[in-house]
Amino acid sequence: MPKRCYYETLSVSRSASEAEIKSAFRTLAKEHHPDRNQGDKDAEQKFKEIAEAYEALKDPQKRAAYDQYGHAAFENGGNGQGFAQDFGSSMSDIFEDLFGDFMGGGRRGGQPHAERGSDLRYNLQISLEDAFQGKSATIEVPSSVGCQSCNGTGAREGTAPTACPTCHGRGKVRATQGFFTIERPCPTCHGSGQIISEPCEDCHGHGRVVSERTLNVNIPPGVEDGTRIRLAGEGEAGLRGGPPGDLYIFLSIEPHEFFQRDGADLFCSVPLSLVTATLGGSFEAPTIDGGRTRVKVPEGTQSGKQFRLRGKGMPVLRSKQVGDLFIQVGVEIPVHLSRKQKALLKEFEELSSDKNSPQSSGFFARVKDFFDSIGE
Repeated sequence: MPKRCYYETLSVSRSASEAEIKSAFRTLAKEHHPDRNQGDKDAEQKFKEIAEAYEALKDPQKRAAYDQYGHAAFENGGNGQGFAQDFGSSMSDIFEDLFGDFMGGGRRGGQPHAERGSDLRYNLQISLEDAFQGKSATIEVPSSVGCQSCNGTGAREGTAPTACPTCHGRGKVRATQGFFTIERPCPTCHGSGQIISEPCEDCHGHGRVVSERTLNVNIPPGVEDGTRIRLAGEGEAGLRGGPPGDLYIFLSIEPHEFFQRDGADLFCSVPLSLVTATLGGSFEAPTIDGGRTRVKVPEGTQSGKQFRLRGKGMPVLRSKQVGDLFIQVGVEIPVHLSRKQKALLKEFEELSSDKNSPQSSGFFARVKDFFDSIGE
């Protein structure tokens, strides 16, 4: 029976890119994988055809030869020297493409490798003033560090780890399934390739101990809630001589008594007396730098009026820009009035006209017109 076209086998066009060919192979190989179709000879044969097609088309030189000569390029005497002859040796490359690091850990030599330590997270709460000025904070971080007694080997002083008898120090074992071989982490040494007969008394063979470290963290001005600071190499110690992980400081900013923040701008609500709002005047407002600023209030200021103070907000992180401070006033209605105060207000009301309260007069005039239109 003549061989099927490799492009048809992978269901791709002859102009398909390398990424499209690889994607098609992954989809079809997973669908027809023998583990998913145990006992199905047709699926096993289909899987072989898919693997053969991918082996030919994933390599630019082999693909060019196939495009020019077809299957003859891979027959004995041809450029490919016969795919069937080296099918077994090429399967490891195919399965690495299919399964990535899952099957072989991404280690072609099979030698046990050093493992990078885990990254750590530390939550740090600061005040809004600290975010404005910046600060240097001292933190205590519990984490795993390399054991000093055994220099991170996990073996008692004077001894050393030995090669695992199961995997002979490779860290992986092979198992044959059908026509191919799969490598998995060694169940005896869990992939380390080593056995510790006499573990260190301090770290109990782990090569690491838990210790609390004191670190200094520089917080720049302008940080916001949720800002992340990375301290390289300050995370958990690595295994078997591997590099340490990183420490990430996540900042949260405490609520402030006076200010609310929106990016680089600050907002402050200030209650204003009825007399000051009516006749005009001024008041002192706080600023985030610990100072104070005087705000002038024009005559007839309404509740909700905002005053913008440029350059009185927060600095922008790693920038020379500075936000603004917005002062929003709310007119406070007097309470607990005396008889004389009430009498004076009634007298004031009697002397008032619509022009003294244009907003309310205009609103109720429109309401009256609305009801009149409904009646008509």
